[in-house]
Amino acid sequence: MQLAIIDWVIIFSFFIVSIIVGFWAAKRAGKSSVAFFLSGRNMPWYLLGFSMVATTFSIDTPNLVSDIVRQNGVSGNWVWWAFLLTGMLTVFVYAKLWRRSEVITDIEFYEIRYSGKSAAFLRGFRALYLGLFFNIAIMASVTLAAIKVGGIILNLSPVQVILIAGGVTVVYSSLGGLLGVVITDFILFIAAMIGSVFAAIYAINHPSVGSLSNLLSHPAVSDKLSLLPDFSNLEAAAIVFIIPLTVQWWSVWYPGAEPGGGGYVAQRMLAAKDEKNAMAATLFFNFAHYALRPWPWIIVALCSIIVFPDLESIKAAFPGVDPRIIGHDMAYPAMLTFLPAGLIGLVFASLIAAYMSTMSTSLNLGSSYIVNDFYKRFLKSDASEKELVFVARISTVLMMVLASSLALFMQSALNAFNILLQIGAGTGLLFILRWFWYRINPFSELTAMIVSFLVALSFLLISNYHDSQIQVLVAMGYDHAAALEQVRPFKTYEQLIIGVTITTISWITVTLLTKPSNYKTLEEFYRRIKPGALGWREIITYAEQQGRPINIQDQKSDLPYGLLGMILGCIAVYSLLFATGYWIYGDILPGMFFSLSGIVSAIALFKVWNKMNPILS
Repeated sequence: MQLAIIDWVIIFSFFIVSIIVGFWAAKRAGKSSVAFFLSGRNMPWYLLGFSMVATTFSIDTPNLVSDIVRQNGVSGNWVWWAFLLTGMLTVFVYAKLWRRSEVITDIEFYEIRYSGKSAAFLRGFRALYLGLFFNIAIMASVTLAAIKVGGIILNLSPVQVILIAGGVTVVYSSLGGLLGVVITDFILFIAAMIGSVFAAIYAINHPSVGSLSNLLSHPAVSDKLSLLPDFSNLEAAAIVFIIPLTVQWWSVWYPGAEPGGGGYVAQRMLAAKDEKNAMAATLFFNFAHYALRPWPWIIVALCSIIVFPDLESIKAAFPGVDPRIIGHDMAYPAMLTFLPAGLIGLVFASLIAAYMSTMSTSLNLGSSYIVNDFYKRFLKSDASEKELVFVARISTVLMMVLASSLALFMQSALNAFNILLQIGAGTGLLFILRWFWYRINPFSELTAMIVSFLVALSFLLISNYHDSQIQVLVAMGYDHAAALEQVRPFKTYEQLIIGVTITTISWITVTLLTKPSNYKTLEEFYRRIKPGALGWREIITYAEQQGRPINIQDQKSDLPYGLLGMILGCIAVYSLLFATGYWIYGDILPGMFFSLSGIVSAIALFKVWNKMNPILS
């Protein structure tokens, strides 16, 4: 499609603003590694909260939601809505603990929690594993979405998308550090939300849709509107609802939804000026991420079912796009091509903003692992702060090159999402318990990480074998459904349950068969973090025997209030999510019920908050 001059002005304005912010923040970010990665630990909650939610609003997120809605209906989103439980647990239990740790990265945590060479190895290995392998995979998935959007809206080649959007992102990320990222995120998120709302409005008014009432009554859409799955189809309900809410949320490690916090969420909490701001930032993030953002994407996805009922219609509409990468996730950018001049520039710029915010955070986080937890820790411990910042900037550029290269070989964001879920299956419970059970040690972590990866690799090989068997049967004359029945490949939820079970049993067994870390290290960790006596009685007794009794006050825990806050927070957010949906659907009574539920639970949540945080500075 052809963009008007006003569209290009809007798009390049975003690029210019981002680069200006990068140059503005460069001097402050260049002072030290703490300034580059944590902005001096003095950030207020609202900037950090906006940054968290901007990072999770990636350019591939609307595409992923569209893929889910088109194939599984609105209720299919429970595969990621379930992670709210993890998010609220982080808010009310782990945010304070992370801020007390005073580490620069969540990887540095390993050498304050564990002891010896095994802890050092774990820190170095995890730095490369997450900083390079996982982080680059995430960025490649995000870049793939940018390639699809750029190909459909601007008819740009993959390389052109990478050079333009990726080039601007790497410039301001490498210059401004976390401060540049956070300030830019604040601006870009507002633009991204405005763009998604306008996209939903114009999707409803598309000639094939006509109005909201026409959309909701359309036969191709009406059976996809339910916020809960059809429990008469138990297998489908298990996949999208039962397993995510009972198993997935606590057992699976996934970037942005780590049980116990981690990654860029932990980085923002560590950058907060105090514990209260760390909690408030994470609370705002969870409300915005789960309750405020999904509906514009869902509406566009529902409209796309009418306008582009199948993949063939998308292929026909965009013959210049590589057919190998066309999937249901392309329905979202396809719908954007109907926007008028001026607005298409704003919406496309908002998607670029989503891409840039996610990529800049991933680049900064990945470079923090490489610099703080590998280069400084193992290669050059006496490196100057100026040198560390230089290495951070170089590693930022290199990671962008690697992620962009990998993106050229990927096909689906949903496939990447499922693969990453499988790799992290079974590790989540360990990340939750390691703060509260002294017995967990480096071998527990290594076992969980290695076993989960091997299980995921095994399933990938089995899946490839099953695919080849199905192709053989189809070539022999079987239809696809009959071939599936003959081969009976593992389903995604079966892989998840098996992976969680094997990994969890493995790391718990290793924990019980190996010794805990050095008691002196564990005592120092306890005094710094103050997690409460539960699971630490052995260390408290040890400290008393050594003549260093731990204060009774430090043995008390916020855990009861934290768990209550988690429950109330989930009720409040889910109520707001449901209320919004039912008001959109025109279902008055359910809308009123969930609105009231949200208000009551929010009031109760505020009281719990005041118990834990009398004053927010």
